Amino acid sequence: MEQDHQPPPRQPEGCLTVAIRVPVRIVVLVLVVPVRLLWDAVAAAGRAVHRAVLRPAGRALAWLGRTLVVVPLVWLGHSLARAGRVLVGVPLAWLWRWLAVPLWRYGVAAPALWAYRYALAPLGRAIGWVLAACWSGVVWAASGVWAALARLGSGLGIGLGWVGARVWAVLAWVGARVWAVLAWAGRGIGVALSAIGTALVRVGLILFVVPVGWFWRRVLTPLGHAVAVVAHETGAAFGHAWRIAGHLSRAVGRGLKWLGWQLAGRPVRWVWRTLCAPVLHWARDTLWAPAARVAAVAGRAAREALAAAGRTAREALASARDTVRRARADAWRALAGGPPREPGRHPARTLGSTTTASGAVPAPEISLHKTEG
Repeated sequence: MEQDHQPPPRQPEGCLTVAIRVPVRIVVLVLVVPVRLLWDAVAAAGRAVHRAVLRPAGRALAWLGRTLVVVPLVWLGHSLARAGRVLVGVPLAWLWRWLAVPLWRYGVAAPALWAYRYALAPLGRAIGWVLAACWSGVVWAASGVWAALARLGSGLGIGLGWVGARVWAVLAWVGARVWAVLAWAGRGIGVALSAIGTALVRVGLILFVVPVGWFWRRVLTPLGHAVAVVAHETGAAFGHAWRIAGHLSRAVGRGLKWLGWQLAGRPVRWVWRTLCAPVLHWARDTLWAPAARVAAVAGRAAREALAAAGRTAREALASARDTVRRARADAWRALAGGPPREPGRHPARTLGSTTTASGAVPAPEISLHKTEG
């Protein structure tokens, strides 16, 4: 079982393969390395452009298209669908239900059914009975004529059969003699054609097949083998050169990355950590945080002031509505008459209430006992 999984032994390579491999790989390596470096540079630039420009631009365009095109089109489609259903579908459904169906049922189907049942069906049955009687008469007459013709034909057929048999026998004898002559001539022609074909085949074999076979074995087969070896080695050389150029490209990229970090990244990080970050932290702790606290306190005070003003305005509006309502009731009572209205509870604190409405004027406390004067 272990021998089945072993790879087959490698076949020895010829001198032609070894002689072609080294120069082809050198030439291909020289040609491929600049192409691979240029390809990796273009690919890196394309990825950077895609991340920095194309992807945000694509998202912005997608949002813009969805906002300016898709949403209005969807809204327009829904509006057109609703308008079509209201303006076309509902009237058509009403016309179909209350006009077309009754018109078809009572104007076409019912009269047609009555005409078929009481006029066409009896007429058809009568015509069928008449046609059946006529057909029976025609069949009876045809059977009599056929019987007479059959008797007459049987008498004539006996004589014609005897004459035909004698003529057929003569024709058969003549045909057999003609066929024998033709068969003998055909065999002679077949032998002659066979001899001519054999001679032509031998001549073609000598003049064409043998030279073509020699040219195939001695010229085309070695040339094809050489071309196949060159193509295989060229492909393998391109593969090796592409991989080597990839390693070189990655090494160059790492070197450029290290150089960029040393020349730009490290100074920028030092400037950020040494200068920018402390300044920003000082501005955040010294300026921004106190300003934010002051803004929060001011905003809270403004919200409370707005809430108090809103409560005062609501209470004033409620008091004005109550005053207008009472004045309207008093005016109506003065014009139309009616029992005097009992004074309602004042929203302010009274003798029997412990709650005080916010912003209301306290009601005067009236003593129930008369003052002696």
